[in-house]
Amino acid sequence: MSPDRSRSFDTLVPSPPPETIPSVAEDGLRRRLKRKRALATSLLVAMGVVFVGTHFVTDPGIVIRLLRATAEAGIVGGLADWFAVTALFRHPLGLPIPHTAIIPSSQERIGRTLGRFLERHFLTEEVLLRKLRSAHVAQHFAAWLAAPATAPILAETVAAALPYVIRTLDNSDLQDFARRTVGEQVQQADIAPVMGRAIHIMTASGETDVLFERALGVAAEWLEENREQIFHLVRERSRWWIPKTIDRKIADAIVTGSADLLNNLREPESEVRLKFREALTQLIDELINSPEQREQINAFKNRILEHPEVQAWIAAVWHETSRTVLEDLSQPASKARMAVEKLCLLVGRALATDEAMLKHIDAFLEKLAVYLVSWRHEIGAFVEEVVRSWDSHTLVDRLELVVGSDLQYIRMNGTVVGAFAGCLIFLASQLLG
Repeated sequence: MSPDRSRSFDTLVPSPPPETIPSVAEDGLRRRLKRKRALATSLLVAMGVVFVGTHFVTDPGIVIRLLRATAEAGIVGGLADWFAVTALFRHPLGLPIPHTAIIPSSQERIGRTLGRFLERHFLTEEVLLRKLRSAHVAQHFAAWLAAPATAPILAETVAAALPYVIRTLDNSDLQDFARRTVGEQVQQADIAPVMGRAIHIMTASGETDVLFERALGVAAEWLEENREQIFHLVRERSRWWIPKTIDRKIADAIVTGSADLLNNLREPESEVRLKFREALTQLIDELINSPEQREQINAFKNRILEHPEVQAWIAAVWHETSRTVLEDLSQPASKARMAVEKLCLLVGRALATDEAMLKHIDAFLEKLAVYLVSWRHEIGAFVEEVVRSWDSHTLVDRLELVVGSDLQYIRMNGTVVGAFAGCLIFLASQLLG
C-alpha cells in the first residue's frame, strides 16, 4: 500500500466551515489578522513620517527629494490598496462611497455564484468519480475498521447509544405506529408461496426424508413404550362383559398395526411413502399456485397474528429482551459491548482482505455519487439559500477572519511597490530633465 493510501480514514473527513471554527482557532485567527493589519498600517505610517519629515529640511538635496518622492508614492499606493481591501468588506471610513462594501451588498449574487460554481465545477459525475476512485474509500474504511483501536471506540459508541434507542422504542405512540405499519405489511405478505418453496427445497435436498424418518422412529418408540397405557385405554372404553384377554389382544393389534404402518412409511420405496411424497408434491403445488389454498393460509396467519395472546407474547418477549440488554449494558464487562467490539474487528479484518467486497463498496459509493450528481441543481440552490440567509455582519466578519490576514499583504505590497515606483519615476525625471 502506498504512503498516500495508508493515511487514516479520518483524513477523508472535510474540515469544518468557517461558521463552526472552534473558539480557540478563531482567537488565533483574530490575533493573526490584528498583527498583519498593524504591520501594514505601520508601514503606511512610516511612509507618512518620512514624507512629512522631508518637508522640515530647509535645503533639500537630491537624496531628500528622492526620499520624499518615494514616501509620497508609497503613501498613495498604500492608501489605494487599503481602500481596495477595506471596500471588499465595508464602506471605508463609514462613507457610503459607490462600489464599496462589495461583499455585504453582493451577498445574494455571491450565494448564487457560489451555488452555480459548485453545481458546474464540483458536483459533476466526472469530478466526483475521479476523486472517489483515487481516494480508495473502501480500502481506507476497511483499514480503519480493522485497526485495534477502532473497535473499542465503536463498541463504546454503540453501547452508549443503545439504551436511548431501546427506551425510545418503548414509547407507546411509536409502538402503535410500528404495529400499524409493520403489522399491515406482515398481514399483506403472501406466505403461502414461501412455505411452498421452503418445503420444496427441503424435499429436494432430502432433509424432509430425514425428518420424516426420525419422526416415524420416535412415534414407533413411543407406541412400544406406552403399550401398557394403550391397553388401559382400550380396557376403559371396552364393554364390561368383554374378557380382559380380548382387550389385551385388541391393544396389541393396535400397537402392532400402527408400528407396521410406521415401518412401512420408513421404507423409502414403499407404497405408503410414495403416496406421502405425492401428497407433499400436491401440497407444494397448491401453496404456490392455488389461490384458495393461499387465501386460507394467509387468513390463518392473520388470525394468529391478531390473537390477543400472541400480541401479548410478542410484547412480553420485547420487554424481556429490552430489560436484559439494558441490564447487560449497565455492567462494566458488558457482553453486548464485547460482542460489538469482536464483530467490528472480524468485519474489518475480513473486509480488508476481501477484494471483491471492497469493489462492491466502491461501486456502491460511485452509484451514490452519481445519484448525488442528479441533485446538483437542488444542492446549488440550497447553498445559495444558505448564503442569502446569513447575517451580513456575520458573513463579513467570518470571511475577513479567514482571508483578511492574507489581504493585508496586498496593502504592504501596495505601499512597497508604490514607493519603488515613485523612486524610479523620480530618478527617471531627473535623468530626463
